[in-house]
Amino acid sequence: MSDEDPAERERWERETLSPFLEKAGERRDEFRTISEQEIERLYAPSDVDVDYGEDLGYPGEPPYTRGVYPTMYRGKLWTMRQYAGFGTAEETNERFRYLLESGQTGLSVAFDLPTQMGYDSDDAMARGEVGRVGVAIDTLDDMERLFDGIPLDRVTTSMTINATAPILLAMYVALGDRQGVDREELGGTVQNDLLKEFVARGTYIYPVEPSLRLVTDIFDFCSREIPRWNSISISGYHMREAGCTAPQEVAFTLADGLEYVERALDRGLELEAFAPRLSFFFAAHNELLEEVAKFRAARRLWARLMKERYGASDRSARLRFHTQTAGSALTAQQPKNNVARVTVQALAAVLGGTQSLHTNAYDEALALPSEDSARLALRTQQILAAESGVADTVDPLAGSYYVEEMTDRVEEKALEYMDEIEEMGGAARAVEYMSDQIHQAAYRWQQAVEAGDEEVVGVNAHTEGPDRGEIELPDFERLARGQRERLDEVRRRRDDAAVDRALEAVRETARGDDNLIPPIVRAVKERATLGEISDVLREEWGEFRQGGGGTVGGSGRTAR
Repeated sequence: MSDEDPAERERWERETLSPFLEKAGERRDEFRTISEQEIERLYAPSDVDVDYGEDLGYPGEPPYTRGVYPTMYRGKLWTMRQYAGFGTAEETNERFRYLLESGQTGLSVAFDLPTQMGYDSDDAMARGEVGRVGVAIDTLDDMERLFDGIPLDRVTTSMTINATAPILLAMYVALGDRQGVDREELGGTVQNDLLKEFVARGTYIYPVEPSLRLVTDIFDFCSREIPRWNSISISGYHMREAGCTAPQEVAFTLADGLEYVERALDRGLELEAFAPRLSFFFAAHNELLEEVAKFRAARRLWARLMKERYGASDRSARLRFHTQTAGSALTAQQPKNNVARVTVQALAAVLGGTQSLHTNAYDEALALPSEDSARLALRTQQILAAESGVADTVDPLAGSYYVEEMTDRVEEKALEYMDEIEEMGGAARAVEYMSDQIHQAAYRWQQAVEAGDEEVVGVNAHTEGPDRGEIELPDFERLARGQRERLDEVRRRRDDAAVDRALEAVRETARGDDNLIPPIVRAVKERATLGEISDVLREEWGEFRQGGGGTVGGSGRTAR
């Protein structure tokens, strides 16, 4: 940055600023971001200590502060990947087709809670939850209906699934085989981030150690069988949704990432075989400039860590990430205000250099998105891409004194948290610490909102009467009944003896060290259900419970 004359700064403060403050003052005594970082009145060259080559560099080169590709959106726009899934596979397939026809460029699947937790739709534990927060997938037949008429070599698919990620990935691979698609042509992402489930989200099944074994099994399988597939989406999004700050989101996400790298190396995998396919997932929140700085800081810090610790190649040091706008920022009050919020958040993601983006629908605080609200969310991205000009130059906010100072500050604060996690022995041993930090930050934010220190338009500022309108909900009981009937039909048609043999192969593999994905692929092809495969692993490993010793059931062979 160019030099600043301290004498000129003092003169400005004395002759221009002070008289103005005496007359008009400022809106607040102090200004802070929603992540509690202080904001100075003015940023100038003296506030920023940046070495261009060391700290910024050029896009497409380490430390990737300015972007992971040389031309960024001048070459190819970010992938517009709207998250969708509800009710049955047929209904979700209709929404997929609608979004693709509307110009969406990638698919993203939301699964219902029983699917995420390893229960079939006819399980007592699934009662009242089938198809409510995503699509119900029990068998390969459901997966076939989900992608009916959608060639898997023509789309990339992101699947938000974790504890049952090996099973859903196996179904996708089996479906690709059935369609005649070469496995090397399958492209997409499976979330597969179990650590953040223990920290913030809660859809875990098995104890920490066997859960991490499944993560690295997917790394290994993808590197050998489906090389275009991103084997994990290391997710800060859910931690941010739970209430963490921007620096915490960077710190906890990258700490989880380092844990996964260590586990894969301990497994004997070569760094260059899996690291280039690591991907990340962040939230885009309302604080526009802090969010841009957060994305830039995350890229730079990951590149430095991978280079310094592992001697990673440039490809393995690139932090590629998906962004979703902040669901926690959506309000049920005056829901159309959410259109403005989502636009600001999407702008932050694009200015921060995201590789793909989901924009929330304005009515998601009330119900599943309607077709109209889903289209408007997609159009928001398309307008940013086509009409705003922000995609026409790389990293347009680089050089802003405020953005560069905030980028440095987010990185510095994130490193402080990561140092504490390192002292605890890494992310797998710091789950309780990260969870506690998130809870404290969420509590402080809620206190600030309730005290009126933080304004949320329509909630504690500029409020009006109720304007929610009528929300049309699906007949979930009918959907669940139909799903159970289809599951019964699959069980009647399949070869039970072949299913039993396939499940026994899964059990034997779980007891040893071999990769579990191949026997799971064989099991789903025999029409073993998601719940049956999950139950085999429950019987072998037990289940994780927060508090009270952590693990219940299972043989205890690998549950520690």
